[in-house]
Amino acid sequence: MKIVTLRPDQFEKFASNHKYRSFYQTTEYANIMTKFGYNAHYLGVVSNTNKLIGASLLIYKEVFMNNKIAYAPRGILYNYDDPDQVKELGDKLKKVLGKQGFMLLRIDPYIPLTIRDNMGNIMNFNNDGNSIIENLKAAGFEYKGKNLYFETEKPRWEALILLNRDIREIFAKFDKRTRNKIRKATNSGIIVEKDETKNVNKLYEYVGKKEGKPISYYKKLVEEFGERIDIYYAKLNTEDYLINSRRAYEKEVEYNDNLAQQIQDINLEERERQNILNKKMESDKLITSYRNSMIQSTNLMKKQPGGIIIAGAMVMKFDNAAYLLTEGMNEEYSYVNPNHLIKWKMIQDYNDMGYKYINLNGVVGDFENENEYSGLNEMKLGFNAIITEYIGEFDIILNNFSYNLYTKFNKK
Repeated sequence: MKIVTLRPDQFEKFASNHKYRSFYQTTEYANIMTKFGYNAHYLGVVSNTNKLIGASLLIYKEVFMNNKIAYAPRGILYNYDDPDQVKELGDKLKKVLGKQGFMLLRIDPYIPLTIRDNMGNIMNFNNDGNSIIENLKAAGFEYKGKNLYFETEKPRWEALILLNRDIREIFAKFDKRTRNKIRKATNSGIIVEKDETKNVNKLYEYVGKKEGKPISYYKKLVEEFGERIDIYYAKLNTEDYLINSRRAYEKEVEYNDNLAQQIQDINLEERERQNILNKKMESDKLITSYRNSMIQSTNLMKKQPGGIIIAGAMVMKFDNAAYLLTEGMNEEYSYVNPNHLIKWKMIQDYNDMGYKYINLNGVVGDFENENEYSGLNEMKLGFNAIITEYIGEFDIILNNFSYNLYTKFNKK
């Protein structure tokens, strides 16, 4: 086995046919990262018969006395099933990359470990998953992938919506809260459209602080991946918002008056009266909410008669799937659920286009305890998403002497 440097075209040819390929293992992604301070290296693994059996994009920075820390996004494209070959790979990486000034390499192979339902119950298990983990550990890779939450680089848990089905069936499988939020967004006058110009300026207002990347990063994504990128925006039609707010308010007032009359019925049993009273108290709250919406929609109609964009999302189309890269919204309008309607529009579009699934990006693997990400899980998994758990992150030290100096230096 030999570790070699590949030309970009050699790397692309190999990566494009690998079963665990990812858009992170592409020359386009390399071009993006080199624009933002990283270097790119195309690594090849060649067998003793001179056959290319593995490849990876490595992105890296020089961090200490010309020494480098590298990351293979979504892992080296390689067969990890054979423990002897994995052991030889680890030895060769240390020997070759270590001499080239690389101190540490991080990988997170795009290999599923489990498939789970939206409650976290295991539906399918990769029989080779645990043996692959053990093979990597035996080869000198330190296993980092035990986190139920987010890892250092990419999510270990991702939510997927299966497509290629009747759209009515897909909608019916959403949980009740998700269906109601989609209906509320529609009834509030929100319209979701794909931006054919792929302008990221408005999107960046919602995702810039959250993601911590410059706007030029998203522009570079569009430049490199071109037609593979879609951008969606949710626009609030302020005239419809006003009309629907007034209609909802008037309908609730009428319902509330009817409940008030029922309570006056002297023939009602106490239990039934209490039940009606509880309904009226809930209706009172809704009236207050609808009144506030009507006031807000009236003011908004005066300021923005042509409507206002309140949310956006960027999607990557790769192979047979659509990947939600980032999303965001104006929090002032979160109560009308624009992000739910954007996802529903994506589902309809990509289902019509014949895609197999939509990847909603990261969730967390803690399905039992309340935590800071519970809302994130609820929002994504409410679309009847299944969960893919990957094997996780591994680090291998390539040059012990340099890495030990680096860690000691950074402790001071």
